[in-house]
Amino acid sequence: METLFFFISQIRFGDFIYYEEDGCILRLKIGDGFNNCEVLLRLEELSLYNAFVERIRISPGEEYMAASIKTSDSEESMCVIVKLGKYPEVEDFIPNVFSFEWVQDGILFYTCQKNLRCCNVFRTSFGNKKYTECIYTEQDPRFFVDLHCTRDRFFLTINSNSKTTSEVWLVDCHQPWNVPVLVQKRNSGVMYHIEHRNNELYILTNYGEPSEYKLMKTSVDSCSIKNWQLIYTWRRKTKLIDMVMFKDHCIIFLKYCNQLYLNTISLNDHSVQFLKLPAWACACQLDTQPQDSSIDTCSFLLSSPVHPPRHYIYMLGKSGLYEQAEQEKPVMTDCHMARLEAKSKDGTLVPVTVFYKGNSKDLQKKPLLIHVYGAYGIDLNMNFKPEKQMLIEDGWILAYCHVRGGGELGLSWHTGGCLDNKLNGLDDLEACIKSLHNLGFSEPLSTALTAYSAGGILAGTLCNTNPKLIRAVALQAPFLDLLNTMLDTQLPLTIEELEEWGDPASDDKYRDYIKSYCPYHNIRPQTYPSILITACENDQRVPIGGILKYIQRLRKVIMDPQRHNRDHGMKVLKTPSEYRSIYLLGILFTQIYQNQRCCYWGRLL
Repeated sequence: METLFFFISQIRFGDFIYYEEDGCILRLKIGDGFNNCEVLLRLEELSLYNAFVERIRISPGEEYMAASIKTSDSEESMCVIVKLGKYPEVEDFIPNVFSFEWVQDGILFYTCQKNLRCCNVFRTSFGNKKYTECIYTEQDPRFFVDLHCTRDRFFLTINSNSKTTSEVWLVDCHQPWNVPVLVQKRNSGVMYHIEHRNNELYILTNYGEPSEYKLMKTSVDSCSIKNWQLIYTWRRKTKLIDMVMFKDHCIIFLKYCNQLYLNTISLNDHSVQFLKLPAWACACQLDTQPQDSSIDTCSFLLSSPVHPPRHYIYMLGKSGLYEQAEQEKPVMTDCHMARLEAKSKDGTLVPVTVFYKGNSKDLQKKPLLIHVYGAYGIDLNMNFKPEKQMLIEDGWILAYCHVRGGGELGLSWHTGGCLDNKLNGLDDLEACIKSLHNLGFSEPLSTALTAYSAGGILAGTLCNTNPKLIRAVALQAPFLDLLNTMLDTQLPLTIEELEEWGDPASDDKYRDYIKSYCPYHNIRPQTYPSILITACENDQRVPIGGILKYIQRLRKVIMDPQRHNRDHGMKVLKTPSEYRSIYLLGILFTQIYQNQRCCYWGRLL
């Protein structure tokens, strides 16, 4: 098998690999040595410092490269257009770009982001006659627009999605000046995503029963929903991650009961082959650049919080999974992983993933770090972080609670933890922590909880309702003043997120329900865990005003002379290892929001 090289932010296109390294975008011809790589763009020459490459797209004939560049102190990206050739040169800059795709050499479609929302699609041409025009506008503020090219590069799809509903328009890449064609008008609650093969559309959708993702198809010429034909339905508790189309097959990456699998579906006879991916793997990342669907290999990365990414190739003809021989980083061999289940208040079994050092003794005395999110149907982030590997080496136990509201067990797992089911996520979190303690993983006085953004809702609510379960909490840019935020429709994301939390402005039922668990509105005189909060001054997603109000109210309660004495049972750090662990936690808790970050303390750890 030929040797392949993989890099951060790298894509393979044609005979070349394009990748980012040390602030440069480089190109390497497959089979050549590293000394023959070609520099296409230097970020410092553009006066872009503290910046990184988010996405790279190569035009079909490799005449142009588009790369989105993002700095760590802004939500917005700039798209740089480079004319390739013997002497690559920058041809243009497009500000505030979110997604972009080439349909032909010199013809680029892109969306622009304003106030965290994308609603316009632009088409622009490069060369002697540069021309830009808006070809699609989304009017509904609940919907967000992005772009995608089908793997065979026959269609560009304009995808307009809310939290619960989809609508897709097609642009023929061979006739990009034609008006986009609607696949299926949006129906409330119906989500769908499009791929293409042999004049047929292949559709991942939740249309029909059960309301989970299934694979359907229809002719391009009769693409309305009444003509969709079912190919395959997955079992309940299945989370679809991605789909890759090939000439006669499609590959589906998925999670079933929180374990990663690869399904190969024949597009001729609809037979299905199942392949269980390595048990240690918790996260999967595919190549982002669409490639020729006639290629019979699929490359991807597998990782876990404590295992660095490892590169795998799946070969359709051989139905085999092959690992790249040389890996850049050593894999941790003395770390044990356990997949457990905790029974929630209503009897629902909640997955928990636990990591701990293999030779650990008396786990009940070890410190435990709990992770939670539980919102928007998004999985807990289980990609590799070197800080977490170091925590394991220092004797920590890491636990990931896959509570309802997230997406780990499919669409129904999300709906079971949003709107008026949000408190199911809190019940799940409490059940997970209690179950871990009952199984001998640490104890309340040695347990910390970490969450970011919307995960702060569950973490903050737990601090109000059952603070004795944990000793410390670390929150990164946490969403804590839910009620007042959802009442302010002038904020960028409020209208978009009504389908997640409910509308307290127009519905008293949701107003009362949100107020009953909102972390800010339920602070009370009691003993709280030690709380560390980090936030960003210019964060548009989580306004810092709500965080400061929460801290002010929490401090007022903590400083109350009538509050409970909180010194019971607290142990003093004695060893260098314990001090090092706290230092590592500080790195871990603040790594996401590094841009103009401010730290605010509810109490000191």
